[in-house]
Amino acid sequence: MICRIRLKHGRRIQQKRGKNRHLALAFGALLVPAALMAYVLGLWRLASDMGMAGRFGITGLFSHWQIWIVAGVLLQAAAASFNRYGHSGDFELPRLLSFRILPVRVQDEPDDTPRRHKIGA
Repeated sequence: MICRIRLKHGRRIQQKRGKNRHLALAFGALLVPAALMAYVLGLWRLASDMGMAGRFGITGLFSHWQIWIVAGVLLQAAAASFNRYGHSGDFELPRLLSFRILPVRVQDEPDDTPRRHKIGA
């Protein structure tokens, strides 16, 4: 016995840029409170080390305040990137975090002006 199942055609795959902007905005909105929580845990651990707060309840690798502050910075940068992509359609890192380690190039200028070195252009 052969049984055929007929399914309706779903939406076609979109070929345009920026098709997941609504998801990027949702992730960006959810990462902001997570970054705030990481900052709070980092400050709590720092205050605990200085004797200004109670005992910090987390042990192991995540018991260091530096880990929580770096995690907060990374989460906040990711949230900014997602929000930028959701609003404009271009996914890019914030300028502060876009590291360009490229060889120094000499900019083409007339011979009467002093030469300037430009990094990564």
